[in-house]
Amino acid sequence: MSETPRSLQELGALLDDVSSGCSQIKGQQSLLEKSLVADRARLKETERYLDVSGRVTTALEKLNEEIFRKEIQLVEDSLTRALQDVLDQPISLKAEVSWKNNAASVSFEVERDGNPENIMRGQGGSVANILSVGLRIFALRNLGDDHRRLLVLDEQDCWLRPDRVPELMSLVRQAAEKLGIQMIVISHHDEQLFEIHADRIFEFTPQRGGCVQVEKRELVAADEDHEL
Repeated sequence: MSETPRSLQELGALLDDVSSGCSQIKGQQSLLEKSLVADRARLKETERYLDVSGRVTTALEKLNEEIFRKEIQLVEDSLTRALQDVLDQPISLKAEVSWKNNAASVSFEVERDGNPENIMRGQGGSVANILSVGLRIFALRNLGDDHRRLLVLDEQDCWLRPDRVPELMSLVRQAAEKLGIQMIVISHHDEQLFEIHADRIFEFTPQRGGCVQVEKRELVAADEDHEL
């Protein structure tokens, strides 16, 4: 019978241990519940951020697409005017924009009175001459300030009739002045076609022995205003 008190004492100690353990568990449970509440709050905040972020991303993509389409429209309108001014014909440029994987692709074609015309063969290559100059100017215009504003046009008038060359050079001059671009034009055409629109003209004449004679030509006074 002497072991009974010890058993009761042991039972009491065990109950105390169980009670202490329950208290610890309840304490841990309380901490876990608080942590769960905090995690749920953070999850909701993250979900709200992702929702806003998704809408912002979509809005930016639409904005970039709109800006790009406006830029392409500017190219289309500007080069249509260039074609008509230089060739004095009812030719227009059409640009078709398509999107794939957030990347834009642009295809060009020319029309005459609503009928498609081959760009490379149009007007014996004159259309390609004009578009090549215009697109290169637009490309240089959109480069950053760390790129030198210099454009070399090597035989970019090769398919133009001589009487249309001054019209092209007028557009080149205007673009150079407006965009602050230095233009170097290399051409086989007579230098008199460039006198009105050039700042300097140098004539290169091949000589025997592989040498080249370089002569600076005198310019005539411009009869027209080059303001844009």
